[in-house]
Amino acid sequence: MRAKSVVYWTMTVLVALPMGSGGVSQVVQYMGNPHGVVPVLRYPMYFFAILGVWKALGAIAILVPGYPRLKEWAYAGIFFDVTGAAVSCAMSGDSGAYAFHVIAPLIITGFTVTSWALRPPSRTLGVLFAEKGVASASTQEA
Repeated sequence: MRAKSVVYWTMTVLVALPMGSGGVSQVVQYMGNPHGVVPVLRYPMYFFAILGVWKALGAIAILVPGYPRLKEWAYAGIFFDVTGAAVSCAMSGDSGAYAFHVIAPLIITGFTVTSWALRPPSRTLGVLFAEKGVASASTQEA
């Protein structure tokens, strides 16, 4: 049980740090932030500022105790953000983007899924899968 907790917190921090710091950088539109994809993708800078707010809030949400429903939304948002970033960069046609802008978000996606899957019961909404032999309400109605 201790190993699960260590892996959970390690993965959670490895998600929260880049999401939170990247989000804050995007909000202040810090030019040292990896915005090298902006000219290639042609997204407006205000788009990154909007994403930055949600990234910073998502990082906070997965770190603070309680609020399991908020955590579910935060994990979903982080997953959509990093997979969307990887696909956007991959589809841009810029072969130089693969080294960082495609592979790094996919690694963070793995960390996100691992963190989500290893959450302690106090940070979940309920059981993910019902026990064998126990029919769900939707199958009993049919």
